[in-house]
Amino acid sequence: MTASLVGTLERGLGYHIEHRKNGFFSKRNQKSFVPPDGHWRFIVLCAELAQNKLHISDIEVTAGELDDALEEATYGRLQSPWAPRDAVVNAAKVLHLKSELGL
Repeated sequence: MTASLVGTLERGLGYHIEHRKNGFFSKRNQKSFVPPDGHWRFIVLCAELAQNKLHISDIEVTAGELDDALEEATYGRLQSPWAPRDAVVNAAKVLHLKSELGL
């Protein structure tokens, strides 16, 4: 039997995990308030769960989505030479970026 994690990870972020045919995906809650930094905090929370091997083995997010999440959180545009917008970033890189930016 395989267990899976779907639903809200932390109240108030405005995002949840949804299961589809081809995997698990984050989705913005349509009818609830999403704080400006909710997207960024959701990505970081998923990365931390993956790092600690709690329910998530790893994440894949594009550098463009990270850039958008940081801009939404008013941290400014990400100027990162290692990650063109279409580059796929894993949990370790997300957490390294968080540390690098002092967030």
